Amino acid sequence: MAKRRKRRRRRRGIPPVFIALFLIVIVGAAGIITSYVKKYTPSDTRMDLEQYYKLEGQEEAALILQDTVSDSKGRVADGKIYIPYSVVTDTLDGRFYWDEETQKMLYTTPDAVMEIQPETTFSTTAGTEQEEGYVLVKEFDGSYYIALNFLEKYMQITSQVYESPARAVISYKWQSMQTVEAKKDTVVRYQGGIKSPILSEVKEGDSLQLLEEMENWSRVMTADGLDGYVQKEDLKAAEETELVYEGSYEENYTSLTRDYKINLAWHQVTSEAANSAFDQTMEEVKGVNVVSPTWFSVTGGEGTISSLASAEYVDKAHAKGMEVWGLIDNFDENVSTLETLSKRSARTHIIEMLLSEAKRVGMDGINVDFEALTEEEAPHFIQFIRELSVTCRANNLVLSIDDPVPQYTAFYNRKEQGIMADYVIIMGYDEHTTGSESAGSVASLPFVEEGIVQTLKEVPREKVINAVPFYTRLWTENNNGMVSSEVFGMDQADKYVQEKGMEVYWNKDVSQNYGELVTAEGTQKIWLEDEKSLEEKMKLVQQYELAGVAAWKLGFERADVWEIIGKYLQ
Repeated sequence: MAKRRKRRRRRRGIPPVFIALFLIVIVGAAGIITSYVKKYTPSDTRMDLEQYYKLEGQEEAALILQDTVSDSKGRVADGKIYIPYSVVTDTLDGRFYWDEETQKMLYTTPDAVMEIQPETTFSTTAGTEQEEGYVLVKEFDGSYYIALNFLEKYMQITSQVYESPARAVISYKWQSMQTVEAKKDTVVRYQGGIKSPILSEVKEGDSLQLLEEMENWSRVMTADGLDGYVQKEDLKAAEETELVYEGSYEENYTSLTRDYKINLAWHQVTSEAANSAFDQTMEEVKGVNVVSPTWFSVTGGEGTISSLASAEYVDKAHAKGMEVWGLIDNFDENVSTLETLSKRSARTHIIEMLLSEAKRVGMDGINVDFEALTEEEAPHFIQFIRELSVTCRANNLVLSIDDPVPQYTAFYNRKEQGIMADYVIIMGYDEHTTGSESAGSVASLPFVEEGIVQTLKEVPREKVINAVPFYTRLWTENNNGMVSSEVFGMDQADKYVQEKGMEVYWNKDVSQNYGELVTAEGTQKIWLEDEKSLEEKMKLVQQYELAGVAAWKLGFERADVWEIIGKYLQ
């Protein structure tokens, strides 16, 4: 009988294909996990701060102005930081002025003009030197810079200076701001995302200025001048914090403002004969306490002026209880305002001549009527006002300035005018004037009110006078598309309306009586400046508690306007 063979069981292993698949899954899972970890793990990369501030070399310093990292750079020399003159004047509203003619930096104090020679360690005021122990003004690459330490002595600014890299954090706006406090230790990143490079650490309890809030991130400014992002969950709720100036500088520019409302009338004087007609001009005038005759005009780039000033005129005005503020203008088209006011010698000559004439005839003040200033001329005009204010203050002369409404003329620097001058007069007219592309009101009520509102943002109300027009423009829109106008006084305008049979109605949008007439040549339009429109303007003077009113010009009014004006100046 044959033996039976034992059958071996064959062991089956895991098929290679499954092993491969398993490894693929493992590797894939590891990749996913790695990717997930990588995606949600915050970056600890540090950003180079010199790169962040875009500094080029050790001699440059970053400037953080309030809550903005400036594109302009400071300079470092002998351990001091120097600020560009352009930043001092354009951003920080500094009173410093580079005088090209004398090649000196000037600063106007209440009673003198300080001079600084570049690369020196002292300033000179009225012949007296003040040593500071460091260079006050330096030149770098053809531009002038002022030492930050010196600026803090003569401006309401404070600063903190940091190293590595060099930077200065400068506060100059003293107002409220939004701040947030860190709930825990965290970091400020360059951009809003955990993968963005770190700018700096923040400790629990640190206060940050809040610049912008987003869904998950907040843009902040650190105390040492870093503008970056912090996760909102790491911050407490925003709070309002008042930024208070704690420096030593104080404004002490005294003023000669009166303790009563000003009722000023301009008197256009173009000849000695006009001076002689004072009595006739003032015959029916009531309540005016200041008369401003147009006596002076700049006639040459070296600061020469013409004068029609009359001592007899002043005596007559004083006898009627009126002060006399002689007006100086820049109306000579052959004289460059820029060329004249940009030279210290010319500014000085104008001021000396005005003072001489004021003393000669006994004037009480000076009214500056420099019109159509350009942005290039404005800084030189402001320096002229500063220097003139020193002379006026020392000689008890009231200084007033005539400005257009603020629209398009922010560069006039009304804030500085309001510090230096005793009164800032808004010329609340010429809304539409010679050269306007279309016919329109000389002074609609919304136009006047906007001028007042905007001026009060920069000038204290006790120094603001609103000027009203006694004149009207008759507009003609010719059939050929040309627009022209002519000026009428109150009586002349009424007479024209009546003679032509114009229909007139009250336009509440402009608060004026409006009339229109179609002729063979075209359409005539008139927005009347009369007693009713004047009263609406005087209500604004009262409503905004202004220092008074001025009127252009004597001879265009009717006698009953004075009662209306007086009613609102009580």
